[in-house]
Amino acid sequence: MLSAYKHRQPPFIQMIPLLLLILISSLHQHESVAESSLVSKIHHASTKQQNGVHESQHEKVVSVTGDGIIQSPDFPNTYPRNTVIVWRLVAVTESSRIQLTFDPRFGLEDAENSICKYDYVEVEEPVGGIVLGRWCGSEMVPGPQVSKGNQILIRFVSDEYFPSDPGFCIHYSLLQQRQSEPEAPAVMPAWMQGVDALSEAVAGFSTMEEVMKYLEPDRWQVDMEDLYKPTWQVVGKSFFHQKKSRGVVDLNLLREEVRLYSCTPRNFSVSLREELKRTDAIFWPSCLLVKRCGGNCACCSHNCYDCQCSPTKVAKKYHEVLMLKHRAGGRGLQKTLTDVHLEHHEECSCVCKNDSD
Repeated sequence: MLSAYKHRQPPFIQMIPLLLLILISSLHQHESVAESSLVSKIHHASTKQQNGVHESQHEKVVSVTGDGIIQSPDFPNTYPRNTVIVWRLVAVTESSRIQLTFDPRFGLEDAENSICKYDYVEVEEPVGGIVLGRWCGSEMVPGPQVSKGNQILIRFVSDEYFPSDPGFCIHYSLLQQRQSEPEAPAVMPAWMQGVDALSEAVAGFSTMEEVMKYLEPDRWQVDMEDLYKPTWQVVGKSFFHQKKSRGVVDLNLLREEVRLYSCTPRNFSVSLREELKRTDAIFWPSCLLVKRCGGNCACCSHNCYDCQCSPTKVAKKYHEVLMLKHRAGGRGLQKTLTDVHLEHHEECSCVCKNDSD
C-alpha cells in the first residue's frame, strides 16, 4: 500500500531535494566571492596607505658623460597622477662627481604642515641611503646638489590627488676630476750650494738663528750650542784655551746695525728754488733740511752690479718760509709767509737698479 503511494507522488515533490542542494551550493559561492572581495579591498587600502600610489616603482639608469636633464613627465605641464620614477645617475669614473641644478620653473603639490607627504622629488646618496633633500610646493627652488660618490638617485612621487604644474627639471653635469697635486721639487741641501749662491741666501736672513735654521733645519739648536763650547787652539808650542761666551759679541746686533745704518734717511740741505723749480721767487731761508736716503749698499745682492739706496716710503711735509716776489710794473717786492711742501724719505732700502728699471 505504501509502495503504491510513493509511485503516485507528483513530479515537483520528487525535485525538492535537488532544488535544496542547488540553493545551498549557491549560498556557499556567494559567501566566497564576498570574502574574496573584502580581502582585496583590505589589501588595496594597505598598499595605498604605505605609498599613496598604485603603479610599481621603476628605476632608470642614466650614464653621465656630460650635461643632461632629468624632468617630471610632461614638464612644464601638469605631471600625471599615481607615479613613482627613480633615476640612478652613474658617472663614468669612480673619482667623478655629479652636480644637480634645479630649473627655476619648479612646482609640485604643496606640503602639509611643512612636510612633503604626497607629491615630491628627492635626491638620495645610494651608499648608505642618505636623503640629501626632499622638495615640494612652489615657493622655493631647491639649491644645487653634488654627489659624494660617482652615483646619485633622483626619486619622483605623485599620488592620485591634486597634480600640479610645471613639475620639475634638473640639469645634471659632470664635475671635473680633482687633479693630483704636483710633487714638490726636491730641495737641495744648503751645504750643496755653491759659494755665491749660499752667500746670497744667507745675506737675506735677519738673525743668526735664521741662518742656522737654514743651514741645518733638524739640528740648528745643537749647532748654536756648539758655537759657544770651549775650544783648544795651538799658539806656538802651547795650547790656548779659548771659550766663546754668549753676550760678549752679539752677531745679530752687528748685522742689524749694518741694515739700519748703511742705507737710511739722513739730513740733507736742499735749495728751495731748485727743489720747487721756482725761478720767479726768492725764499728765506733759501735752504731747508729734509730727510733723504743716503749711505752705501755694499751688501746688496751679488747678482746686482749697480745697487742704489732708494726710498721705500715717502711723505710730503709742509714748511713755512718767507717768499719774496717782484710785483708787476716795478712796484717793489711782494712779501708773504707761505707753506711749501717738500718730499721726505721716511724709509730706505738697497735696490738693484736693474730691478727698478
